Amino acid sequence: MQTLFQDAASARAGAWMTVSLRAITENYGFVAGLAPEAECAAVVKADAYGLGADRIAPVLAAQNAKTFFVAHLDEGIALRAVLPDVRIFVLHGFMPGCEGSMQSHDLIPVLNDLDQVRSWKRFCNGKGYAFPAALQFDSGMSRFGLNSADLDDHTLFDGLNLQLVMSHLACADEPDNLSNDTQRQRFVDMAACFPGVPRSLSASSGIFLGPEYHFELIRPGAALYGIAPSEGNRMLRPVVSLDARIVQIRTVEAGDRVGYGLSWTAMKPTRVATLGLGYADGFFRAQEGRGAVWHDRTRLPVIGRVSMDSISVDLTEAPADLEAGDVLSALGPAQDVDALARSAGTIGYEVLTSLGNRFHRVYVPP
Repeated sequence: MQTLFQDAASARAGAWMTVSLRAITENYGFVAGLAPEAECAAVVKADAYGLGADRIAPVLAAQNAKTFFVAHLDEGIALRAVLPDVRIFVLHGFMPGCEGSMQSHDLIPVLNDLDQVRSWKRFCNGKGYAFPAALQFDSGMSRFGLNSADLDDHTLFDGLNLQLVMSHLACADEPDNLSNDTQRQRFVDMAACFPGVPRSLSASSGIFLGPEYHFELIRPGAALYGIAPSEGNRMLRPVVSLDARIVQIRTVEAGDRVGYGLSWTAMKPTRVATLGLGYADGFFRAQEGRGAVWHDRTRLPVIGRVSMDSISVDLTEAPADLEAGDVLSALGPAQDVDALARSAGTIGYEVLTSLGNRFHRVYVPP
């Protein structure tokens, strides 16, 4: 998927992030095919998981995605400027006093507690129009949403123009976890208070649990960007590659130490390369002694601490003719997002959303 040196800007870059828009569209089509009876929305919160919502959302809309989810009001405002004709749900609803901004940008709040319900009803009554909204239920995650007791007085919801009722699974990435079925049944029971309103329970991992979790709308996010729904489940196309040039190569002698804290000591003369990416770019400090970059299929371990702007790697197994300016891979065929995440003791979601804006970005068209 590498597409380097396209122009002067890419030629002078120290690192490149390549995003395959084709892979994203293929992932969207694959996930939508798992739930043919449900609408397939697209989650593009956190700038499409760090990959650029302004570039990705229009491509998904061209694939017939008509409903999008973001987390914050300002994300919704930015997305509306790009996509004037789609439904946009804002998962966090709105802060007090921001109802007008929600309505003026044609955004749909997900109401997460009774205060938001009351505020939205007051706003709609004041305008003389029932603007659309969604309700979120807490089916067991104890995070966002109304609980069962909140639904006792149904008159609180009279007059709401509900487009959706939804909840979120806590353990969908663990297919055998019994809490998935428990949450599903709670969701069914709570949704029964709003007959005829479309239901949505499953984000990416939940979609793979099977048809009984699909209801009328599914909400893939991470799956669109190539993150596996569960351990060992590799059915999605990789979306991102990350390549960095060698800034410097030196040979350190036995006993020499490398990096902040001098935490790595050479046991023998060792060729060491310095690459221009670090924790400011989503290559976490936790990857000291665990992370690696790759030359083709050769693993080159990270040595010493990860700095803000650089890492050091051991070139012992690399070809002897590698030199400054040559390219090594941090994300690619030999190491996908989930593998890089495991080396840092985290998850692919955190890797993608931490990649930052310093890489030269290349978007491969669909």
